[in-house]
Amino acid sequence: MILRREADPRQVGAFLMLLRFRGEDAPEIAGMVEAARDSIFAPLAGLSVDLDWPSYGAGRTRGAPWFLLSALALAQAGAGVLMHGSNEYSAGISVESGLRALGLAPSEDKDNAAETLRRTHFAYVPLGALAPEMEELLGMRRLFGLRSPVNTVARLVNPADAPAGVDGVFHPPYLAVHLGVAELLHRPRLFVLKGGGGEAERVPLKPATGWLWDRNHARSEIALPALPGLGPLTPLTDTPALFAAVWHGQAMPPTAIATVIATIGLGLVALGWAATAEAANQEAERIWRGRLPT
Repeated sequence: MILRREADPRQVGAFLMLLRFRGEDAPEIAGMVEAARDSIFAPLAGLSVDLDWPSYGAGRTRGAPWFLLSALALAQAGAGVLMHGSNEYSAGISVESGLRALGLAPSEDKDNAAETLRRTHFAYVPLGALAPEMEELLGMRRLFGLRSPVNTVARLVNPADAPAGVDGVFHPPYLAVHLGVAELLHRPRLFVLKGGGGEAERVPLKPATGWLWDRNHARSEIALPALPGLGPLTPLTDTPALFAAVWHGQAMPPTAIATVIATIGLGLVALGWAATAEAANQEAERIWRGRLPT
């Protein structure tokens, strides 16, 4: 009813904030995901997508979207990656700005995304182009001052029915919600972690834990070791020019590059291309070194 705009806006606001106050529940979110997929997210037919990559973080201290370089490197390695999202409430450089710094552009609609995926194995579709109804609901954050469960729904909708997904959450309690939805909807694979600014991004300054849902093996916990000798990221100094320079090999800030490589590893585990964090990191280093920064 909400997606068909049959509910009064005051009813919608009351409903979403009541759910926010009570806390998110995997069965309810799974039902909302099913409704969104049935109403406006009919799986994107004809897309060759291996990895679903939502980007809906709202980190206040974010800098460059280093995870975008990870996704592009994975695409060059042969994985079809569909990224979708909205960075309106996130600080720093948006995914769209990062793409433009690399001479690329977001997809304007589903057809454009299909063509871009065929050519490059990667496409980014802003939520407003993919599902304006959902974008409107996310935009209610301006009125509430709070995110709503719609944010979680958008992350888990998997519009192209990719067999694997990688996702980041900001608050650890949401890990169980994401894994529970993946289980209820019988998704093949989903890797979830507490990521930087709520994005699927791994800054390897300290040990962490990721969780993998696999339809054939249920849930498993994956230890993500820290890398020694790294300093913290410096988001205030990130610029589109630096972002592009890292991709082109013209700048090599150690922590940023370690973040890109560790995040490639997340994608490899999600895809099933690596079974352990150590194997994923080794393969991720090879993929990063072998990229073609054009």
